[in-house]
Amino acid sequence: MKKQQIIVIGNGMVGYKFCEKLKSKTSSFNLIVFGEEPRRAYDRVHLSEYFNGKTAEDLSLSTESWYDEQEITLYLNTPVTAINRTEKKVYTPNGLSYDYDFLVFATGSAAFVPHIEGIEKEGVFVYRTIEDLDLISNYAQKAQTAAVIGGGLLGLEAAKALIDLGITETSIIEFASRLMPRQIDPAGSDMLKSKLTDLGLKILLNKNTSLIEGEESITALKFSDDSHLAVDMLVISAGIKPRDELAKACGLEVGPRGGIVVNEKMLTNDPSVFAIGECALYDGMIYGLIAPGYEMAEVVATHLAENGNKTFNGFDMSTKLKLIGVDVASFGDNFINEPDCRTIVFEDKHKGIYKRINISNDGKYLLGGILIGDAAAYNMLLQTATNNIPLPEHPEELILGSRGGAEGSASGGLENLPDSALICSCEGITKGGICSAVTDQDCENIDQIKKCTKAGTGCGGCIPMVKDLMLYTMKAQGKYVRNVICEHFNYSRQELYDLVHIHEIKSYDEVLDSLGKGDGCEVCKPLVSSILASLWNEMILQKGNDTAQDSNDRFLANIQKGGSYSVVPRIPGGEITPEKLIVIGEVAQKYGLYTKITGGQRIDLFGAHLSDLPKIWEELINAGFESGHAYGKALRTVKSCVGSTWCRFGLQDSVSFAIEVEERYRGIRAPHKIKSAVSGCIRECAEAQSKDFGIIATEKGWNLYVCGNGGSKPQHALLLATDLDSATCIRYIDRFLMFYIRTADPLTRTATWLNKMDGGIDYLRNVVVNDSLGMAAKWEAEMEGLVAAYQCEWKTAIENPAIRKRFSHFVNAPEEKDPTIQFVDMRGQKRTEEWKTV
Repeated sequence: MKKQQIIVIGNGMVGYKFCEKLKSKTSSFNLIVFGEEPRRAYDRVHLSEYFNGKTAEDLSLSTESWYDEQEITLYLNTPVTAINRTEKKVYTPNGLSYDYDFLVFATGSAAFVPHIEGIEKEGVFVYRTIEDLDLISNYAQKAQTAAVIGGGLLGLEAAKALIDLGITETSIIEFASRLMPRQIDPAGSDMLKSKLTDLGLKILLNKNTSLIEGEESITALKFSDDSHLAVDMLVISAGIKPRDELAKACGLEVGPRGGIVVNEKMLTNDPSVFAIGECALYDGMIYGLIAPGYEMAEVVATHLAENGNKTFNGFDMSTKLKLIGVDVASFGDNFINEPDCRTIVFEDKHKGIYKRINISNDGKYLLGGILIGDAAAYNMLLQTATNNIPLPEHPEELILGSRGGAEGSASGGLENLPDSALICSCEGITKGGICSAVTDQDCENIDQIKKCTKAGTGCGGCIPMVKDLMLYTMKAQGKYVRNVICEHFNYSRQELYDLVHIHEIKSYDEVLDSLGKGDGCEVCKPLVSSILASLWNEMILQKGNDTAQDSNDRFLANIQKGGSYSVVPRIPGGEITPEKLIVIGEVAQKYGLYTKITGGQRIDLFGAHLSDLPKIWEELINAGFESGHAYGKALRTVKSCVGSTWCRFGLQDSVSFAIEVEERYRGIRAPHKIKSAVSGCIRECAEAQSKDFGIIATEKGWNLYVCGNGGSKPQHALLLATDLDSATCIRYIDRFLMFYIRTADPLTRTATWLNKMDGGIDYLRNVVVNDSLGMAAKWEAEMEGLVAAYQCEWKTAIENPAIRKRFSHFVNAPEEKDPTIQFVDMRGQKRTEEWKTV
């Protein structure tokens, strides 16, 4: 019996997913796919990663042989140009026709391009395909300034792409009064705007572009309010429009604003024709996310393969994204307002965090919410809202954390979710499906879960909860759970630390080759770099380790607003000579830097041009300064009061001891930054009890406090030992730091490390003071090795020509600065005539 034939028009993510789902259910159809792009279906959700080194092949959703293996005929670079629904034929540009029994439109959408005079000029692009990205990448090499029209999801992704290409002077232009108007409220938009502005982006709201200026190439944008913006490159990412022109031409019903009209089975007004993805209009709505597109593909595949009753009844548009390094999430009914609900809002402008949850008027259920800057709780909040899980007695704990300091959870967390709870919306995988993969299929890592269930293979936003469920199920089975780093290393951080130490491995590539697999990722690269730095204390930019570092470590400076850098020389104990103060002033004046005294008794110099960094470091080093490691996960400062030298209450010389402590531990890398302080008496002017380790003078010596923390979750340090002499105090700090460096998870401050430690401060005291593990001598020796290996990274960088050469935006960049770059006076600070424009 001849097989019925299905033709799929479109080879994007949804078209590919339909083929995959149909073939997993039946082989009783001939399947032909027409794609107008020259390549196989690829991951458009993570398209911006193309600028971070991923190739088109990396982004591809299938292997080259997959279509043949599945007995699918694929025609690339071959659009369908016409359809005869009466004869059930499609036509291609070469004049050939193909018969179908069923036709599936998966034509997706195109970039919406507004009608603006001058839109055809050189330097104007859309952000949609890999070919678009190639054009943008090539043109960006000669561009200095750029703009993006569109402040929604796609626009912010396009802005990130431009930043990745090195265009730090980028503007985002949005017609509406706020960013991401479909996802976040005005307060959330203000917070997001503030975060993006801090990253150097210029945000223009309520702006309608009326003209693209320039002869042949773009030179500026003119707005309807007659204002102008000089740019030499423009990316349009103002939304999408459904690709329905072919459907309209063959007489299928389309919506008044576009989109192929479908019912709950994704059927058009022709019973042989379906439409799925961004070209389909269901109940008056185009769904612009990948998850509902995949659900539509499942509906049609089920209908054709099994004549099933599965239907599409709308889709939750909750989203969680990291846009230009900023977490943005919305879930449930995010825009509902009082009196239809009660709202709980947390706002921290200093940290750039905004959280809003909407709860029912009876206080029992979560309806929706918005998260900016910190979306760690998104998955659990989404599940709480979706599954009508009763709220805890104090619902504010969901976003503020419990009164005991732990993160809030919805009435106990994972165990309260029903098995039917949808965890991976892209692939339709439930809690029950994931737990079953662990219990029945012995899946005990994320890679195995992905292969078995496909959970987490779409947008990837569900991965944290998938991992939590996997660990929760394994623990419930009584299995030993290993906290592995990522899919590239089947070890915990502590295991990897020990292996690198034992095998004396000293570069990231060697670690990956001998202990890992694949190419690494943004999780393991900085983690391995931290381990190497903590173990060997070598110059972090040597031995090929530079590419694996966080961006600040890579430039030995903190990147600031507008793409400039800050320079922070070390000033141990806050003690500085008049001569050194004068040098700092002269350097700041010469290079046009903004200066500020920090909370850690140092002087920060802001606004340094990348190519000026080695020159600035050279002048500071010649004056006796060294790197303050403000950019590293290392010791920052040891703050001190004036102690017994000047203060009538001082019991010990806190300044001298602070200098000794800082000069001992300078440059030592750890899982997170470390801060310390030495106070000369119990009045605590140096605030030692808010530091990772703090020292307070007594009449008999020093009291040592550990695991304090300032910042967003302040916590007092706890007393470890009392009345110590200076040498004993140093030995205990050696042991404490080495224990922390060896055992803490990445990016874990000492306070959090202690909070998770079984036995708490009593156990820690037993290990450090009483040497209960028998490791004291080894840790002290290891610390001596790190101290002996110290080198100033700035000094090494300026003396090593290969490293120094990296501090330039381009290899052929001129020595003189670009005269068009200007610094703007900040906070009313006036610059003298000698402060030249740079």
